[in-house]
Amino acid sequence: MKIIILGAGQVGSTLADNLARESNDVTVVDTDPQLLADLQDRLDIRTVQGFASHPEVLTRAGARDADMLIAVTDRDEINMVACQVAYTLFQTPTKIARVRASEYQREAESLFCNEALPIDMQISPEQLVTDYIVRLVEYPGALQVVDFAEGRVRLVGVRAYYGGPLVGQELREIASHIPGVDSRVAAIYRRGRPIIPEGSTMIEAEDEIFFVAASKDISRVIGEMRSQDEPVRRVVIAGGGNIGYRLAAALEKKCRVRLIEQRRERARYLSENLANTIVLVGDAANESLLLDENIEHTDVFCSVTNDDEANILSAMLAKRMGARKVLSLINRPAYLDLVEGHVIDIAVSPQQSTVSALLAHVRRGDVVRVHSLRRGAAEAIEAIAHGDAKSSQVVGRQVDEIKLPAGTTIGAIVRGDTVLMAHHDTVIEAEDHVILFIVDRKHMGEVERLFQAAPSFL
Repeated sequence: MKIIILGAGQVGSTLADNLARESNDVTVVDTDPQLLADLQDRLDIRTVQGFASHPEVLTRAGARDADMLIAVTDRDEINMVACQVAYTLFQTPTKIARVRASEYQREAESLFCNEALPIDMQISPEQLVTDYIVRLVEYPGALQVVDFAEGRVRLVGVRAYYGGPLVGQELREIASHIPGVDSRVAAIYRRGRPIIPEGSTMIEAEDEIFFVAASKDISRVIGEMRSQDEPVRRVVIAGGGNIGYRLAAALEKKCRVRLIEQRRERARYLSENLANTIVLVGDAANESLLLDENIEHTDVFCSVTNDDEANILSAMLAKRMGARKVLSLINRPAYLDLVEGHVIDIAVSPQQSTVSALLAHVRRGDVVRVHSLRRGAAEAIEAIAHGDAKSSQVVGRQVDEIKLPAGTTIGAIVRGDTVLMAHHDTVIEAEDHVILFIVDRKHMGEVERLFQAAPSFL
């Protein structure tokens, strides 16, 4: 697929890295020659220096025969105009724009259509991150929570702790421990290495377990993997930018929320626009301030400023002072593995959230949802099975008859409104939504081909 990425910032470079590794023809456009040179040194891509929305620049980038344009510069207006130019002058089939301002988002239905602004998909990294953190607050024992089939199915990552009911037992025991609940373990990571789960696999303390279940059953399954965490009642948010504001607005209906913001004018705006959040002016890395706010009784501390170092330091301090769980927003990929699970419970990457939202649009076969997991090394996808036993490699076959790539498991099947856990003798039917976990994303192409119907069917 020929793809043009506008913007070589953190999101654009992460996306270029992901797409180039999958043998796509990628061109990146940016005004900064140094950013482009760094990318070209690392990746097998083309680069074009210039203003992203100018027709001449898009022509040089190959817009006349591009399959997709992804506009992720740091300016909403440039991204939107670039999509308009691509539609009007080049008839680019798929146009995706990052749109951050909530003022545009509120009018999205009227604005983003061919009659107005021809954008096929608009993404807001701030809203994606907010939704992600809200799910983690909803399930306090989870490391990662992702949705499939419009929220009917969730894949959850948890770390098994000493004292969990299933620690020291085999996976086949899950069903007897949770009668009436069907779930499926999709993958286990032990000391950082993947293990393909089988019925005889023994769960050990500190295992990172990814399981699939119907959304209504998630809490009960988490309770089997680890000691049950208390519900989240007290939340402290460090940083009152777009993410901090959205997060406070989403959580203040269910939790007692305090938000710490250094800028006095911004703090005043937040206090006037948030209904039940207490807004404090100050530095979240100030020990005295955290003591005054009884940080030791805080269930979740979220540091979501625009400064990675400030986020890490304030989260480390909050953890040391007794906060039960700390989350930190981290943009630099190099920091993620250094801090998560050591000094910080969960590191949230805006880039990975954004890339996950975009990947479904570049997958072959009918892949409707993609979630990038474990820093992009693994993926979970939702693919639709089409055709019949003659034209499809999956329809009409039992799960254990499907030739899945190494390290790939089918976790669940959504058939209409019914959620089915995938067992070895489950037969896949046409139009089933199949949830798969792929331990090594280098096998993604093989999985895509499984869900591509034969030409005779198309």
